[in-house]
Amino acid sequence: MADPRDLLDLTGRVACVTGASAGLGQRSAMALAAAGAKVVGVARRAEALDAWAAAIGPQAAVAAADLSQRDQIEEIAKKISAPFGAPDILVHAAGINTRETADEVTAEGWDVTMNLNLAAPFFLSQAFAPAMKAKGWGRIVNFASLQTTRAFPGGIAYGASKAGIGQLTRAMSEAWSKDGINANAIGPGFFPTELTGPVFADPERAARNAANTCIGRNGDLSDIDGPLLFLCSNASAYVTGQVLMVDGGYTAK
Repeated sequence: MADPRDLLDLTGRVACVTGASAGLGQRSAMALAAAGAKVVGVARRAEALDAWAAAIGPQAAVAAADLSQRDQIEEIAKKISAPFGAPDILVHAAGINTRETADEVTAEGWDVTMNLNLAAPFFLSQAFAPAMKAKGWGRIVNFASLQTTRAFPGGIAYGASKAGIGQLTRAMSEAWSKDGINANAIGPGFFPTELTGPVFADPERAARNAANTCIGRNGDLSDIDGPLLFLCSNASAYVTGQVLMVDGGYTAK
């Protein structure tokens, strides 16, 4: 029997994390590097990416890119592979929430939301699936949301994209897990990030969200580390097509 402590060791693996310039994406990139992986961070903001990579050291690299531009995915994939080779692990944390109400949703807002939140995770994964198949090992972690199953005010486009992530994760699993590529999703609850800035800017609302969890508090960035490493490592060898809610029990109530 292998030492269970080795299950989360990512030494020798190459990971790519989108949305690595801030928030849960950056925290995910840090956790993967700490577990031994070489990590390529992807985001639009080059300065923030460079600061992250400098803090990590030589096992980190960056690829500044706008993933909402679907016609650029092929070129972005080449940039991601350049530093360490094609990734074994893909973490799709990049996302946008325009917070437009149903009556205010614009075609532009709808398209950028679907392209970044839903299309980019698929087409980027599709680009790297052949290399993962050749190795017989791969991990894809999509970022779902409370709005994968819940309707929130001003979240019609975002919620539709995140509901799509739930089905995309299952469909990826059906398509690729027989080749050693496990696809799962993490559904964060309320974490203090740029995306949830408006929520935490209202102390009363933040307190109400905390009270709606089973644990009684909102998330801390460190709460993502364990679930993420589980889904990105050999610890999840027989887990695929699942959405793991990391929400303090918010969706359990």
